Parts: sequence; C-alpha cells; structure tokens
Amino acid sequence: MFDYKAAFQNAVDQVKSEGRYRVFADLKRVRGQFPRAVRRRPDGSEQDVVIWCSNDYLGMGQHPVVVEAMQAEVDQAGAGAGGTRNISGTTRSAVDLEAELAAWHQKDASLLFTSGYVANEATLTTLQRILPGLIIFSDSLNHASMIAGIRNGGCERHVFLHNDLAHLESLLAAAPADAPKLIAFESVYSMDGDIADLKGTIALARKYGAMTYLDEVHAVGLYGATGAGVAERDGVLADIDIIECTLGKAIGVMGGYIAADAVIVDAVRSWASGFIFTTSLPPALTAGALASVRHLKAHPELREAHQERAATLKRRFAEAGIPVMPSESHIVPVFVGDPVHTKMISDMLLEDHGIYVQPINYPTVPKGTERLRFTPSPDHDDGMMDALVQAMDRLWTHCNVARMPVAA
Repeated sequence: MFDYKAAFQNAVDQVKSEGRYRVFADLKRVRGQFPRAVRRRPDGSEQDVVIWCSNDYLGMGQHPVVVEAMQAEVDQAGAGAGGTRNISGTTRSAVDLEAELAAWHQKDASLLFTSGYVANEATLTTLQRILPGLIIFSDSLNHASMIAGIRNGGCERHVFLHNDLAHLESLLAAAPADAPKLIAFESVYSMDGDIADLKGTIALARKYGAMTYLDEVHAVGLYGATGAGVAERDGVLADIDIIECTLGKAIGVMGGYIAADAVIVDAVRSWASGFIFTTSLPPALTAGALASVRHLKAHPELREAHQERAATLKRRFAEAGIPVMPSESHIVPVFVGDPVHTKMISDMLLEDHGIYVQPINYPTVPKGTERLRFTPSPDHDDGMMDALVQAMDRLWTHCNVARMPVAA
C-alpha cells in the first residue's frame, strides 16, 4: 500500500533540507501597545518582543477608533454574518464600507471579499469568463494570488519583465489589435519595495486598447492625500479600470475588495465563485474597517510619520554597513543571500534581543536573494530603532555576513 504519511514527511523534510522551513512565532499582541507583543516560547515561558515585520503598517489594528467600532458592532449585530450575501443578505456596515471604499478610489462601486488573495484570484479568474479571448499581460513579480487567478482562468497570458515598459509594449504590439487585453500589475511590490510607473503603464494601455488592473494592497492607506494609494498620489485614479486592495494591512483588520465602474463590479459580483459561495465578512470586521478608512482619510500625519520612520531606518542601516536593499517605498529589505543565514539571524534576533522579524526565503523571493524585511511604523520609536540597529550590527559580525560600504 502507498505510504501516505511518508510522502508528506518527505515534503516537509525537503523544505527543511533547503533551509526554508518556516516556524510561526507564538505571539500575543497587547491592545494599545503596538508594536510590542508577548511571545510564548516552546517551553511555555514568555518573552517581551518588538515586532518589526507586521503588515499592519500604521498600527490601525490596535487603534482605539477601530477597536471601539468593532466592539460596538458586536454588541449591536453579533459575531457572524450568517452566510453568503446571496443567502443571508448584507450587513449594514458592509454596505456603508463598500460605498466609502468606492468614493475613496473615485469609482462607482466596490465589492468586498474575504481576503486580498481571494479578491485577486476570484476577480482575475472571473474576468476571463466575462471577456472571451482575453489576453492578460502580467508583471513578473506579481503576487501569487494574481498569478493563481490568471492561471485558473486559462486564457492566453504573457509575463513581462518586472517594471519593464519596453518589454510590455513589445508584447502588446504583437497581440491582435481587436482582442480584449488586460494589464495586471502592482503599485508597491512588497519584497523589493519598488513602485511601478503607473502613468507609463496607463499610456500603453490606452495606446493598445487594454484595461488596467492595479493591485494596491501595499499602498492603500499609505500614499496619496487621503491614503487611497499610489494611484491617488500620482493623480491617475480615474485612469485605472480596476483597483484591488486589502483591508488586512494598513487598514488593520481583514478582507479584500475591488473598486471599479458599477457595471464591472456588478458583473464580477454576479459571476465570481470566490464571492458567491463564500461566507461574507462578519459585521465587526466591516465596521472596524469602515472606522479605520475614515480615520486614515482624515489623518495624513500618520502617512508622513510612516515615511519618516522608513527613511530613518534605511539611513541607520546604511550608516552601520548593513546591506539595506534599494527601496523607494516604506519597505526596508536587508539582503542576506542565504536561507540558513537568514533563518539564523532571525532566530538570534528573536531569542537574544526580543526583536521579531521573519526570514524571507524561497519561494517568496528567488533563491539567492533571501532577506529580512522590516516594516517600521509610526509607533517604532528611536529607542526601538537603536536596539534594532545595534543588534543587527553585532549579528552581522557574529555570523560573518557580507556588509556594504559604511556611509560617510
């Protein structure tokens, strides 16, 4: 008989042998103390830690305005949504949130999903059902959820070199002029921290009759006058056909959504299995997200502080000779280049210094580009930054990891 257990064990052992086996930290976040948390060690003892890798970029998951809105919604509406929206109807706060999100992105409508991954996978798959013969042009560093949605639809697809508009144009020019086309790309790429040329991409889309699909999950809440993302910052919101975002990063809760013209949203709502057959977000989450979005729109100082913290950490790392990778966004990646060393440094930072940052290994990034990815927030103060830079400096020497030339 087939040895099922051995097959699964072999799969795990392969990951371990490559140095990329992942261990989840057991963390208890303490309300009102972000980015501090309490870690439970394997032996049951506890350790105070500072989180340096959260995608809750602005600490909104701990913000009183969000927590209080969620608590109030539980008191009024209970815990669950009751099922899919087709069966159980729509929670009032979800309706209000969709209207708020649509207005935020200067679109007619928006549609909530249970996560950003589901929003991408379901929408990109569904577009291929709605648009027969669709050809999709996808950036080579697009997120796994976008890749899954494009593959699942089964249409013709072309991958263009990352942020390479010349390559994209060559692919567009070779496609049939009368075929429906879609350019799928991100604004902020989360592992390298670089930002796409939105205006240039839009110009190509217009030239070759393509729609644009922009993933703003690592930008929403963080860029633009009201936080609507890079498209708002660059003044091109009206020129993007479909914007996809998450509620689980800067907004601080959970969920995903698209925003677009009303007929596009209605078509996706009517055809997307990932929406139709999934229990909708509970009312506490939609109420918390609504409170968070309204707060972010009114408080640009959070975004200003966020950018300052990121710039300061990059400078501090460079001054210490720590190989911080070039990044034009709030992402602060530090190059290690080896999965074993990356995991070792991560473990020592946690165990010896109370600093939590996850190693980023293959398949999240290509082999040979393993790194630590830091995401400083407005709540990471100078003392926390001092402790981090000092610990990194000692470990870089202790582990004999290559440095960069020390800044003058």
